[in-house]
Amino acid sequence: MRDTLLAITLLAATARCLSGVSRRASTLLLTLPLALAGLAGTPSQAQTAAALPYPSRALHLVNVYPPGGASDVVARYIAQKLSDGLGQPVIVDNRAGAGGAIGNDYVAKQTPDGYTILLVTGAYPVQAAMVKTLPFDPLRDIAMVSMLTQYPFVINVLPTAPYRTLAEFIAHARANSGKLNYSSAGIGSVHHLSGELFNALAGTDIGHIPFRGGAAPMTELLAGRVDVLFEAMTLSLPYIQAGKLRALAVTSRERARALPDTPVAEQTLPGYVVTSFLGIGTTAGTPPAVIERLNREVRSILATPEAARRFVELGGEPQASSPTEMLDLVAAEITKWRKVIDTRRIERQ
Repeated sequence: MRDTLLAITLLAATARCLSGVSRRASTLLLTLPLALAGLAGTPSQAQTAAALPYPSRALHLVNVYPPGGASDVVARYIAQKLSDGLGQPVIVDNRAGAGGAIGNDYVAKQTPDGYTILLVTGAYPVQAAMVKTLPFDPLRDIAMVSMLTQYPFVINVLPTAPYRTLAEFIAHARANSGKLNYSSAGIGSVHHLSGELFNALAGTDIGHIPFRGGAAPMTELLAGRVDVLFEAMTLSLPYIQAGKLRALAVTSRERARALPDTPVAEQTLPGYVVTSFLGIGTTAGTPPAVIERLNREVRSILATPEAARRFVELGGEPQASSPTEMLDLVAAEITKWRKVIDTRRIERQ
């Protein structure tokens, strides 16, 4: 600042001593010190923004699926609780399309200031494994903040099916090779890859009938037009509780609290573990202090009895994590599903 004031003084003296110059030039020289003084004493917009405490305005939580689904229920619950903790509105922004790539790419390209956050789903690493070229790097362009929950898939059949256990189903599928089928939310979806992982480990040949997401896969099973459905606990649970479906197994390493009497698939089929998850991410490059604040708020939310109850009702468990732990999980899932894609010779999109 001292050097700046000295320069201003010298410029003013020069302007007064100059002779033979035009009136316009003299005026410019005399007004230049005033302009410099104004710049010297006024912080830039960037400095002002950096000085504001975080958060100082509303946040946007991007959900890559349409309103009304299980992920949207979680997004709106977390948004409200984050708003309470941060003292600023958290607005849910549904940006659906391209299997989640539109919303993910949108967040990846925002200003890295923590005001745009992302609901990261289990489909995130599956898409990274399946799609050859994404418009963003899934491990470098999104900064992971914390896990929210993990939940297993369920191997669902109709209550009238002739098999009551997973072992019986595998034996039936082997004896009827190529005659059974399963439905999924589309080629390259986690439901599809779950079925192919099952075929690879069980030595079965259960055919795949893909749909374009939505309720069609479940509808086909309920109507008896497919034999089995590998579906997330969040969607399977209401039908199981209503007696419309039979759960042969859950695909987590331990029994699920929501289905305590349903055995774990890995007990019958070693290596068959499929879990999906929800978590929070934001634009890469966001200051570490902002990510730490968001992580702290998520941990506070998930530590409450209310959150535990809500997530169990949805078929999962509250599970906070560090940013590094979440990134490691996403990377491991990408590696896992790429191996399934290569083993089953599924064409990448």
